[in-house]
Amino acid sequence: MRRVVITGLGTINPLGNDVETTFRRMLNGENGVGLITNFDTKDYAVHFAGNVQFEPAAHFSVPDMRKLDPFTMWALVATREALRDAGLDVKNEPDEARERYGAIVATGIGGITGIEEQFLGLLEKGPRRVSPHFIPRIMANAVAGQVAIDNGLLGTCFTTSSACASAGHAMGMAWRAIQWGDCDLVITGGAESATTRLGLAGFCSARALSTRNDDPGAASRPFDKDRDGFVMGEGCGILVFEEYERAKKRGAKIYAEVKGYGSTDDAFHITAPQEDGKGPARAIREALRHAKVDPTQVDYVNAHGTSTEYNDAIETKAVKMALGDHAHKISMSSTKSMIGHLLGASAAIELVVTALSVHRNVVHPTRNWTTRDPACDLDYVPGSARELVVRNAISNSLGFGGHNVCICVGKPD
Repeated sequence: MRRVVITGLGTINPLGNDVETTFRRMLNGENGVGLITNFDTKDYAVHFAGNVQFEPAAHFSVPDMRKLDPFTMWALVATREALRDAGLDVKNEPDEARERYGAIVATGIGGITGIEEQFLGLLEKGPRRVSPHFIPRIMANAVAGQVAIDNGLLGTCFTTSSACASAGHAMGMAWRAIQWGDCDLVITGGAESATTRLGLAGFCSARALSTRNDDPGAASRPFDKDRDGFVMGEGCGILVFEEYERAKKRGAKIYAEVKGYGSTDDAFHITAPQEDGKGPARAIREALRHAKVDPTQVDYVNAHGTSTEYNDAIETKAVKMALGDHAHKISMSSTKSMIGHLLGASAAIELVVTALSVHRNVVHPTRNWTTRDPACDLDYVPGSARELVVRNAISNSLGFGGHNVCICVGKPD
């Protein structure tokens, strides 16, 4: 099997619109959660989220802005950053090269902004005023299709959508596409923009969100005893996956090797995780099996860590089940503690962060962890960033539908 490495990174998220700003602020344990200002939340149970600050006109023409939903815009801009970071100008490469370049980019919900806008227009002005761009703007696969179009990628191209595991599945499929010889390079990751009137109302009705309106910056507190729900977030993470020998030959900077991928399902409930933790534990074991990494060789876990009562306890149980006694020796932190839950894009930004931890030998803290929960008894890196030689790391993603994904990355051998 061919080896796969990460050679480029890009992101837009509540802490920043580039990788360096984001990682610096994460190492400082900074807060990216604040009050929602793009619509009136007075009738909602929750008034805050992890909000992206982004000016479309700085990147797109007016005609293009009419055709693109925010989640797709963010993916396009982050892809440009990732390709610059990788030192690649793929659009100007010959067809025979681009035929082996793919785009596998996820979203959990898709173009909900466009759906809301056009539905309101339909009610107010009738069906003839619905935009001809409506369907291609809001369809989930627009994100992968537009990334391929923008960069002339002629190989495999599709979108995965599996709730909060969406980007995990996308990156797993990208790994396999290169491993199996179908592609030499894949742009992968995920993007999500669901903090809208309808999106927020849906999660409020499900009673899944923290209601800490008096202190939004303290609301996302994964593994803490006083956690009361997750915080909505938005943004994207994009990674360049590349075949190892090709990357080495061109002298590419290699952040990490993608070593393994595991995917399972609880087959239990459409929104609730199975409390025994066996599903995510199996995903971790599968990722390590593919990676040929022993549980004792794992140094860091980037947790799914949503800040919900059940998820955090179940994920802790799963990590202990999969890693055994070694689970108490590893460092484990939650990116969501700073930016909220990016839903279908969460696995992507979290693998961006994990790859940086492997490359730079430092892991970010879990913000807001102050009070130990007996059900969450591992080392969640409270307080401040930690210097750590990260030889191998895993990143977990769990989603509605019972989906469990684990990706193992590490230093190339």
